[in-house]
Amino acid sequence: MQTLLLVAELIIAVALICFVLLQRSEGGALGMGGSGGGMGGLFTARGAADTLTRTTAILAFLFFATCIGLNILALKGRDQTSILDSAAPAPGTGLPPKPAAPAALPIGPSVPKPQ
Repeated sequence: MQTLLLVAELIIAVALICFVLLQRSEGGALGMGGSGGGMGGLFTARGAADTLTRTTAILAFLFFATCIGLNILALKGRDQTSILDSAAPAPGTGLPPKPAAPAALPIGPSVPKPQ
């Protein structure tokens, strides 16, 4: 099920990227451009913009829905415990033992002596 949702999310993400890039920007640099003549139809400038906007909104909703579905599947087998639920350690036993003092090391670089 998780693999199916991952594949669906990947396809939706690619389609969402394509539809966002097809839309006309404020400056008109990208997008479909061109006018559709005098007739009001699906692929006139306004009709195409409405169709692309609606399709982008639907794809965005599907993308978020698959993300939520993947998160629910990922949390399904998880243990629901919190560190706040565990008891605090006793004051004398909670600390680790003090480490032993390190051995005396020579001061300065260690250079091998010639033989």
